[in-house]
Amino acid sequence: MLDGVPRDLRLRPLRVEDEQRARSAHAELGDYNFFLDHDGHEPWADFVGRLQRQRCGIDLEPDRVRAAFLIAWDGEVIVGRASVRLDLNEYLASAGGHIGYAVLPTHRRRGHATEILRQSIIVARSEGVDDVLVTCDVDNVGSRRVIERCGGEFDGIVHDDEEGLDKRRYWIC
Repeated sequence: MLDGVPRDLRLRPLRVEDEQRARSAHAELGDYNFFLDHDGHEPWADFVGRLQRQRCGIDLEPDRVRAAFLIAWDGEVIVGRASVRLDLNEYLASAGGHIGYAVLPTHRRRGHATEILRQSIIVARSEGVDDVLVTCDVDNVGSRRVIERCGGEFDGIVHDDEEGLDKRRYWIC
């Protein structure tokens, strides 16, 4: 880390050999659900394969869009994750946005969230997403600052019916 910015942080897709570390990260994140849609019963290799197909837009379930699920590594340690939605459905266009990210509690307040979002924007743009929508809970001051630090321009507040919360919407162009 130099000047508060993690220099070795990298995002990459989940791999079969990541299972133990990824499950530990999932347990640490608790209720936030590190894996988003892994129920624990699906064999790990099948889950990783499904994520690879989702990035390519293959065999998508009706409520899913083409997306990249990426793990944030600082050296050999998982510090967080990002979900980069390459397309938007009605829900994502309103309250979910193109990018969702999470940092494990033991790694917060070290610049990881900013770097995860910065690299996620690069991934989105490399896949043809020019204007990136990012949202956060209205009371999440930390995420608001991260988004603004990455160039987010406030667009307004919407109610997220799925989560029952109000969300701040930002565009990064």
